[in-house]
Amino acid sequence: MVDLSKGQKLSLSKSGGGQLTRVSMGLGWDAVARGFLGRKRSVDVDLDASCLLFDASGQLVDTVWFQQLRSRDGSITHTGDNLTGEGEGDDEVIVVDLPAVPARVSTLVFTVNSFTGQDFSSVQNAYCRLLDTAQPRAVELARYELTGSGSHNAQVMAKLAREGGGWAMTAIGQAATGRTFRDLLPAITPHL
Repeated sequence: MVDLSKGQKLSLSKSGGGQLTRVSMGLGWDAVARGFLGRKRSVDVDLDASCLLFDASGQLVDTVWFQQLRSRDGSITHTGDNLTGEGEGDDEVIVVDLPAVPARVSTLVFTVNSFTGQDFSSVQNAYCRLLDTAQPRAVELARYELTGSGSHNAQVMAKLAREGGGWAMTAIGQAATGRTFRDLLPAITPHL
């Protein structure tokens, strides 16, 4: 497993040779407990993971998000919308069947945004991670801590881009503002 920092690139070739075939991007977070006079409670924060599919010219081809849980071609699936961040492990997961991604798609961009509008100072323990899910037991390949708590309410997390005969992941970690992926398109464009 590799802890990624902003801008770091990771090839998705298997260490023994060959290419990865099935990966998932997991997003996890917890609401920050705030208190007054010894009483602490957390306010629900609805973070949303999205995957945007782009062609080589930077045109948006398709999206996978809480309102469309599957790409039109079926190669990418969102397992469902978590409205609170409650629970252990990944709160939202996007599964990618890499060989099934259409050839015209050159880049997959993963984003996270606060649909309810709270900024990232309302969350803690936020991360995204890439797993090899073609194995009988998933293997974590890379983890990117979303440590940029602050006044922004969205982040362009990472991208997978075709490279040679396979794919490479780049951690982006760019703070942005927006309640859905549509609001993030201007922040995504420089990374394509």
